[in-house]
Amino acid sequence: MTFKEAFEAMKHGAKVKLPGWNGYWCWDDKKQTIMIHCRPKDSDAGQGEVLDIRETQRVEYTFMHTQRDDWTIADEENCGVLGGQSTFGFGDAIRYLKRGLKVARKGWNGKKQYIQLATGISYKTADGEIVNCEHDAIGNMAISFVGTSGVQMGWLASQADMLAEDWVFANCAGTMKGE
Repeated sequence: MTFKEAFEAMKHGAKVKLPGWNGYWCWDDKKQTIMIHCRPKDSDAGQGEVLDIRETQRVEYTFMHTQRDDWTIADEENCGVLGGQSTFGFGDAIRYLKRGLKVARKGWNGKKQYIQLATGISYKTADGEIVNCEHDAIGNMAISFVGTSGVQMGWLASQADMLAEDWVFANCAGTMKGE
C-alpha cells in the first residue's frame, strides 16, 4: 500500500511497516503524531525505543520512507517487535548486502547458509603470483555464498531467489534474526 493508505490505516488503529523492518509505525491519537516503535536493542529490558516521528534525528532518511508503495500491516507474523520475523524481497536483500549485512532465504534447506558481499578479492596463480581482482563495473566485490561446505565466490541468484519474498537477515552464526 502507498504511504497515504498506510497513514489512513494508522489513523484507524493499524500498525504499519515496510519489508525488512522489525519495528513499526502507528498513530498516537493523544499526541496527534506518528510513533516509531524501533527494533529491540541490546538492553536489560529487551525492548526497543518508541520515538515521536517529530523527534527523529535522521529527518531525510525517515521521510524517504513516505515515498514507498510497499507498506504493509505489521502483525505477529511479519514484525520482530510483535514476535514475528521480518521478510523482504530480493531488491531489499541486495540493498542490505551493499550495507554490509548478511541475508538468507527462509526457504533454503540448510541451516547456517547465507550470502554476503565479499570485498578485497584476490587469488594466487599457479606460479605463486597474488592477483587482486578489479572489475570495471563492480570494482573488487562479489556476492559470496557461505554454507556448510565453505564459501562459494560469485554466487548467482536463481529466478526463484530473485522473485522470492522470504529473504531474512542472518547473523554471524548463520541463524536467522531481525535487523
